[in-house]
Amino acid sequence: MKSINSELERNYRPIANEPFMNDRQRAYFRLKLLSWKSEILREAKGTLENLQEDSHNPSDLADRASSETDRAVELRARDRQRKLISKIDAALQRIDDGTYGYCEETGEPIGLRRLDARPIATLSVEAQERHEKRERAYRDE
Repeated sequence: MKSINSELERNYRPIANEPFMNDRQRAYFRLKLLSWKSEILREAKGTLENLQEDSHNPSDLADRASSETDRAVELRARDRQRKLISKIDAALQRIDDGTYGYCEETGEPIGLRRLDARPIATLSVEAQERHEKRERAYRDE
């Protein structure tokens, strides 16, 4: 019976006509966030192994420059992913403290479709749009 329940849970998708952020929804988003984090960490480990393997310095200047550029791009990508892991950890903490899924600005539910697409979201679509408009206004000044 347990395998049937776990199979049902794997196929579960949050829907709007159930209570918002009920136990199943929180479990769904926790699993989604943990899987995403695990995938990022696995990729980071692969990158680290590749960087260690490619630590030789080619004698040709063009090859060396190309190799250094590739390494710099990889390291920037890893830095972005490190920041993403921090956001995932923060989302997991919000699940634990009961604030996950609610807009930090308005306190209203963010929306299941948005959370499914961007499980680290902290703002509703409307609040995010206002935030981006303010950013553009300051950038244009």
